[in-house]
Amino acid sequence: MLLSICIVNWNTREDLRRCLDSLAAGAGALEIEVFVVDNASDDGSPAMVERDFPQVRLLRNPSNTGFAHANNQAIRQCRGDYVLLLNSDTLVSPGTLAVLVVGMEAHPEAGIGGPKLLNGDGSLQYSCRRFPTFTAGIFRNSAFGQWFSRNKKVRDYLMTDFDHASIAEVDWVSGAALCIRRAALERIGLLDERYFMYCEDVDWCYTVGQAGWKVLYFPEAVITHIIGRSSDLVVEKMVRAHHRSMRLFYWKHYAPKTFPLIRWLPPLGIRVRLQLVLWSKRREARHGKRTAEGRQGSPVS
Repeated sequence: MLLSICIVNWNTREDLRRCLDSLAAGAGALEIEVFVVDNASDDGSPAMVERDFPQVRLLRNPSNTGFAHANNQAIRQCRGDYVLLLNSDTLVSPGTLAVLVVGMEAHPEAGIGGPKLLNGDGSLQYSCRRFPTFTAGIFRNSAFGQWFSRNKKVRDYLMTDFDHASIAEVDWVSGAALCIRRAALERIGLLDERYFMYCEDVDWCYTVGQAGWKVLYFPEAVITHIIGRSSDLVVEKMVRAHHRSMRLFYWKHYAPKTFPLIRWLPPLGIRVRLQLVLWSKRREARHGKRTAEGRQGSPVS
């Protein structure tokens, strides 16, 4: 049984090093092949991979082509019975990859499977979710969400009431660590490259479900994920990219099922949400800057 691992990197050299270091123990006796697609990093990542991990197949892009496009470059060359999309800012626990593949083998109805993801402090990351709804989108990661933090729609979307301790069928799992069966991949095709970043995992899981496969969550496979190491470098660009992807997902999957007279309301809501999130991020950035200046003894404006 061969597992192909695809890692897209953009300026996360030391995270990538730790991720690659974790793969041997993570695989156990499972045979793996590893691809790193570098999206024009300028932090020495490609040279590090070539020098320290000669067994890894490195693909270099002259520009940042996005998450979906870069993964597809590797997927086209994969030979595995399963393909794992894995973020560069992850650490794979010993034996986890074998557990994940064994779980997929035991559940032939599963087209996609995802492990339990943990934050850097060991707390649970809500990586298996229900498909997004308009209400959840308004409250999730926005000013409204800060005012109504226990909103039921957001809890349902994040599956916070699920104990995350048992194998379960879910709507989608995070692309930070997403395993797809070769047969499902051949049926639904590659990632949609119109998504530069974000929502390509939701789209793939939705398409897998439409094709008759299930998406399963495997809690005994554990991976630590330090969220946003690349996206934190360009926060506002990533927020805008996320909302463009949300609109694309809506028009592709939800709009055809929405009554024509109200079909334009969700995209307008996404635009409003974008402005709310940008306002919140800018406010956080100003507050963080003032806090840092305060620590240095500088006057706070």
